[in-house]
Amino acid sequence: MSRAASASRTTKETSISISLDVDGPTGAVSVSTGLPFFDHMLDQIGRHGGFDLTVEATGDLAVDGHHTVEDTGILLGEVFREALGDKAGVRRFASGLYPLDEALIEVALDLSGRPFCVYEVPFGEVLPLGDPPFNPEMAEHFWQSFATAAGITLHVRKKAGTNTHHVVEATFKGVARCLRDAVRVEGTGVPSTKGSL
Repeated sequence: MSRAASASRTTKETSISISLDVDGPTGAVSVSTGLPFFDHMLDQIGRHGGFDLTVEATGDLAVDGHHTVEDTGILLGEVFREALGDKAGVRRFASGLYPLDEALIEVALDLSGRPFCVYEVPFGEVLPLGDPPFNPEMAEHFWQSFATAAGITLHVRKKAGTNTHHVVEATFKGVARCLRDAVRVEGTGVPSTKGSL
């Protein structure tokens, strides 16, 4: 049974299409949002999550990247939730520590069906990344939007790190790796005393 989904979302501010296969048979990732650094981060989700992922987004970047990042997080969360279906047999939980040079990020997540996000990743000076610029503070908003739409509980904390690029990238790699572990099928039943997630 394929665990895949696709969807589109169009508002006055953005137009986005996403397709996702969480079992990633080909490992293909294609991302275009108009924000090169954000593209690089979404690429981490596909590659380190082991997903086939396509994201095509256009937005009001003349205003800033906020709407593009937020709406991409919402739609990716919706597609992820749909692709998992009833979550029968999944591991459900995953956690770990993820380094990138001097940066170290702790991630824990639960495919709980209960959306909640704790993101404790402080920056000193906030340095925009890429051109057009990606505001590193938007990483938190992306993960909040994704977790809410996906119906997952997500905790992300910075343990160490001074380089803005390294810190943000380690969060994307870490969450991707935890998603990969959490969606792994280990059994047949839904892993909940309630009988559903």
